[in-house]
Amino acid sequence: MAIMKYVEALREVLRQEMIRDENIYLIGEALGGKQQGIYKVTQGLQEQFGEDRVVDTPISEACIVGSAVGSAIFGRRPVAEIMFGNLMALCVDEIHNQAAKFHYLTNGMINVPAVIRCVNWNRLISGPHHCGTLDAMIMNSPGLKVVAPATPADAMGLMRMALRQDDPIVYIEHSSLYAVSGEVPDGDFIVPLGKANVAREGTDVTVVAYSITLHDALKAAENLSKENISVEVIDLRTLVPYDKETILKSVKKTGRLVVAYEGYKTAGAGAEISAMVAEEAIDYLSAPIIRVAQADVPMAANSVIVKELSLSAQKVEEGIKKALK
Repeated sequence: MAIMKYVEALREVLRQEMIRDENIYLIGEALGGKQQGIYKVTQGLQEQFGEDRVVDTPISEACIVGSAVGSAIFGRRPVAEIMFGNLMALCVDEIHNQAAKFHYLTNGMINVPAVIRCVNWNRLISGPHHCGTLDAMIMNSPGLKVVAPATPADAMGLMRMALRQDDPIVYIEHSSLYAVSGEVPDGDFIVPLGKANVAREGTDVTVVAYSITLHDALKAAENLSKENISVEVIDLRTLVPYDKETILKSVKKTGRLVVAYEGYKTAGAGAEISAMVAEEAIDYLSAPIIRVAQADVPMAANSVIVKELSLSAQKVEEGIKKALK
């Protein structure tokens, strides 16, 4: 067991897997050279593996993902980086119409083993074109798998899993998580797809979260424990496929559900979780399902508005108390 930052865990698993499989390569903007990756995930990898396996591209998201998908069809295993989650909109055709559909269109004869990394950026000023998340849109593309690790261990385990299977995976990171430290198991471990983690057990209310909002939920649960409120926190880890069994089991125990997620409240990722529970466990609910999410407005380049719109432990606490009334 080692202590690593989220960014270090990602860098290390990429390094290990690139050594293991020569078909794996990285492609994106400024991954090497002087920049070494804007988030430093790829720092040192171009020096180790060369420019043929850590490929710097022009500023074109469609080019990055289109190249990755094309090479994956012919046997390579690309890891494409899209610098900001909002910029996934610039490669929707390559992801939604190409990567997600090739397996279906060819009756299973062609796979697309591509990993598309995107970085959600919501809590720091970067303007409405860079701040935001398209998680819900990505979830609504049949044929894609979608993961969103919240801890260094899951960042490593889910990336290793992604690089060893044959379907296209969108791998969602968050800029505020890179400096988070945690224990990472030794050895060749993998986090399975579709298996949530009960990050904290409780009896009064269930909070389902993922990525950065997991940490909001855990902090809120700790604060409310001082008021004798017992909160169960579930880390989804995988958005497609997501773990219905773990969510339903928890809701049937607590009778209350809060879903905390970044992104717009309307038709967001948490709306899917809420609808599923309403369909399959409504008889167990003692209160309405509460969604804690961003208002349906773009993120402004203004610190006051960014703070007002961003999720926080306090907002999750407020949602939990609303569910308990």
